[in-house]
Amino acid sequence: MAPDSNTLKLETRALRYLARREYSRRELEKKLSVHEQSPQVLSDLLDQLEQQGFLSTERFAEQTSRTRRPRFGSQRIVHELKEKGVDTAHIAGLLPDLKEADLETARQIWQKKFGTPPADIKERGRQMRFLTNRGFPSDIIRAVLLQAEKEAQ
Repeated sequence: MAPDSNTLKLETRALRYLARREYSRRELEKKLSVHEQSPQVLSDLLDQLEQQGFLSTERFAEQTSRTRRPRFGSQRIVHELKEKGVDTAHIAGLLPDLKEADLETARQIWQKKFGTPPADIKERGRQMRFLTNRGFPSDIIRAVLLQAEKEAQ
């Protein structure tokens, strides 16, 4: 059976989205659901795009982690990937690389934002909260601040 014009329009729209950037299956499904009433047609289209290699959650996860890594810590990146529908198996594959880069990334972000060790407890708390909000674990944050204090002496 030949696809009807609505299905072709939906496929064209999906390919246009995918030509601009990678999407997770959940993201693309949400974006296309506005234009298609039948969940079965949408699911079939997404399956077809995955089989053809146009839609890849693994590629999406790798690209997202690569682009977010210079600005955010592993915890924040993992949280964003989970929100966008990446399964834990894909995330687990990326986690060692993300955690490996955490200390250096946190140090660079801290250096760019603050540059000097905290003068008092209030400033220390402010710097710690900033790095926490960027997605770095507390042990990494403590190491960055301790290293900064040692270098200042």
